[in-house]
Amino acid sequence: MSVFSELGLLIRLSNSHDIARRYFVVNGLDGALAMLGLTMGFHVSGGVEISTAVSACLATAIALGMSGLSSGYVSETAERKRELSELERAMVTNLEQSVHATAARLVPVFIALVNGLGPFLIAMLVTIPLWLEQGGIAMPFGALQSAIAMAFMVIFLMGMLLGRISGTFALWSALRTLAIALATSALILLFTA
Repeated sequence: MSVFSELGLLIRLSNSHDIARRYFVVNGLDGALAMLGLTMGFHVSGGVEISTAVSACLATAIALGMSGLSSGYVSETAERKRELSELERAMVTNLEQSVHATAARLVPVFIALVNGLGPFLIAMLVTIPLWLEQGGIAMPFGALQSAIAMAFMVIFLMGMLLGRISGTFALWSALRTLAIALATSALILLFTA
């Protein structure tokens, strides 16, 4: 059995695909909102050198990714160990050599990767205009403004995804996440301008 086939089996056995999807979206929204806050902060303060903005956004994205990776691993490891112990008590047997024990060891790694990659990848997506500007491709409305617009677009699209996942009206879900982004922006303007 290949590594991917085994991982797929373990994910199905532990019913972890829903958790992974939820972590990716929730932490992806965290990444998008963090980049929105950072780029708006730069914009409100009168702007910064593009290299400074890129470095700060990259550092923040890395920190968000590491936070998601470590918190996902620690929390999922604890949950999986507890579930395995409960199953062992219920079955009155040691399951250390079972597929359940393998799932308890490997699924937290998978969840942690998803939990860390979600905010990192979404944050990198939001900062594409900054990277392009640094690479010499001028943004029509300015790099920071384009990154802010990208954050709003990503947050809107993630809301659409949430709507599709929940089976509700996707546009309504997207508008709710957009309202969160607008409220975040209003608070930033209120307290920093």
